[in-house]
Amino acid sequence: MLTGRVNAPEIKTEYGWLNTSRDWSIKDFRGKIVLLDFWTFGCINCQHIVPDLKRLEEEFADVLVVVGVHSAKFDAEKQSETIQQAIRKFGIEHPVVNDANYKLWNEYGIRAWPTTVLIDPNGKVIGQHAGEGVYQTVQPYIQKLKEEFEGKLNREPIDFQAEQRKEETVLSFPSKLISDNDGNIYLSDSGHNRILKLNQEGQVLEVIGSGRQGFDNGSYTKASFYEPHGMALHGHFLYVADAKNNAIRKIDLAQRHVSTAAGTGELDYYFMDDKVDVPVNPNSPWDLLLLEDNIYIASAGNHQILRMDLSTEKVYRFAGNGHEALADGHLLEAAFNQPSGLANNGPVLYVADAEASAIRTVHTNTGMVLTPLGKGLFDFGDVDGHVDDALLQHCVGLDIIDSNVYIADTYNGKIKMLNMSRLRVHTVTDGLSEPNDVLFLNGQLWVTSTNSHQIFKVEPHTGEKEELVVRL
Repeated sequence: MLTGRVNAPEIKTEYGWLNTSRDWSIKDFRGKIVLLDFWTFGCINCQHIVPDLKRLEEEFADVLVVVGVHSAKFDAEKQSETIQQAIRKFGIEHPVVNDANYKLWNEYGIRAWPTTVLIDPNGKVIGQHAGEGVYQTVQPYIQKLKEEFEGKLNREPIDFQAEQRKEETVLSFPSKLISDNDGNIYLSDSGHNRILKLNQEGQVLEVIGSGRQGFDNGSYTKASFYEPHGMALHGHFLYVADAKNNAIRKIDLAQRHVSTAAGTGELDYYFMDDKVDVPVNPNSPWDLLLLEDNIYIASAGNHQILRMDLSTEKVYRFAGNGHEALADGHLLEAAFNQPSGLANNGPVLYVADAEASAIRTVHTNTGMVLTPLGKGLFDFGDVDGHVDDALLQHCVGLDIIDSNVYIADTYNGKIKMLNMSRLRVHTVTDGLSEPNDVLFLNGQLWVTSTNSHQIFKVEPHTGEKEELVVRL
């Protein structure tokens, strides 16, 4: 018999609950099977298991309660408002408790994000599972508990009164930006699952995608995406990092048609010497960069840089051994930490290595990976100055002009500039809400303020901001 022996610690913190109208306790869930999800919203692996949790919630709707326990890694992730934004962004429907001081993390003996904990209908802990693959691992145990506690289960639905969706804005969690030769801008409107083409006055010229969350090819009005991010233009083709579909989509701008260049929708993993020089699938691709005859892919979900050969549209491993670490060296010896932004200066790729709050470089000719700014997975902050002292917090976007690297210092809400010739960092502007990307265009920095659903133009010398009002 599947029997828990230890009483589940009470799920109460001083920071309160989100996505529900009241606080809850383990006792409130007696007669229900409970699954706790320990997560932090910037962690790509935590995002990967959201579909698994939804699937379990739907399959066991009458007997299962899922509760998110948000135990933040970064300082910016401890605020209830930023957690609420992540709940909206990821479409989470269950209640979440803010565990900003790691109280529940420690009481449940958690060691990694994500970790799920299964609790039986008597409030006893059955066990825990760290990492992805939650559905396959946990589903059989929930099914067994359902059978063993038949007749003792509470099948009455619990109304958590989850937060209702806010009023729709023109943009929803805007993400990455690129420009074409005519000065028009392509924007990934990620919360609306679509790509917008804008002129520099903010007028929408084209809407690419139906707005539905999905993985459908076809015309602009029929095609669907799932949280698109980075883009790259090659002739009249626009390639898109369709992050949550684990795919690279291809938009024929002349024929107004969307297809899939790479990826099946499934997560693919490869480490060390696995799958070298053979085609692979992207894993939560976050940004793209065209360089010569290749598109380089920031494959955030497997901590690597991939390379798409444009002559064949096959995707290959390029840099990173697949393990999450801050390690320099030759291409497949080096390690990254959820790479999320790409830019280049000649043959050198610059990478926003988000989870290490670092800027990395990859020389595409020599194959060397270096770290001009950043120290490690848990070294972050908001400090300007020499690169030996400077700190960022979960940077996810960047652009480079000459020797100046402009950085979307996302969790600090700032745009910073790394001067590679002087090896110094300074703040250009602040007051942004999780800036996701920065684009240098016509002497200005164009910035997505993701959580405020806005785009700003920033004067790089004075830091003065002006909102670009987007009009459909």
